[in-house]
Amino acid sequence: MLIRHCLVLATLLLSGPVLAQADAATLPAPEGAVKLVVSGQIAATNRGAEAHLDLDLLEPLPGHELTTSTSVTDGVNHFEGFLMRDLLERLGASGETAIALALNDYVVEIPLQDFYDYDVILATHMDGQRLTRRDKGPLWIVYPRDDHAELQDIRYDYRWVWQLHRLEIE
Repeated sequence: MLIRHCLVLATLLLSGPVLAQADAATLPAPEGAVKLVVSGQIAATNRGAEAHLDLDLLEPLPGHELTTSTSVTDGVNHFEGFLMRDLLERLGASGETAIALALNDYVVEIPLQDFYDYDVILATHMDGQRLTRRDKGPLWIVYPRDDHAELQDIRYDYRWVWQLHRLEIE
């Protein structure tokens, strides 16, 4: 009986990262500097009703890359980060809109459907360099604008939030 309990405990400990996607109680607290706070209609939290995320908490998400032009940089850039839909799923997000807030006080509403219709990423790197506050980081919402003609519309350009620091899911 003791062996069985030990096996069950070991299984639970080893599967913790997988269970964290659905169980709000298991979202770990950040150990590094918080880069993103997500609140609103989310199931997984680690500080009150919010998810405070450092870069280490984002790392388990599958990485994603895209190469695209932007309306605010020259030429074509290569971005690395995480799909926004993977972040939403990790946090158990529901709702219809994300209100994105930037460090420079820019605020915009983004339909959550964008993140499912397109491979929108939460970029942490551009052209092989980690994004910093000086170059639109540390987090930048990036759309694959060169892959879809409709994304070259100014309505979508407004949704490219650099220096992202908060998402409110409604």
